[in-house]
Amino acid sequence: MNKEMTELNQLNVEQLTEKVEFFRRELFALRLSAGTTHIKDYSQFKKLRKNLARSLTYLHQKNNKNS
Repeated sequence: MNKEMTELNQLNVEQLTEKVEFFRRELFALRLSAGTTHIKDYSQFKKLRKNLARSLTYLHQKNNKNS
């Protein structure tokens, strides 16, 4: 388990929701800037999508555990 996964696993539901919103805003901003300017590192798209998916997975797991 890498560092990000461990950190995400330790967050509570509210903090995970904030993380998900943060990753969504970052991805939106990156897409917007890709349409208007040149992006040096296109691997950022993959990293943000992966982090967003991880956050959503942990959020759904914690929501199901609390139900």
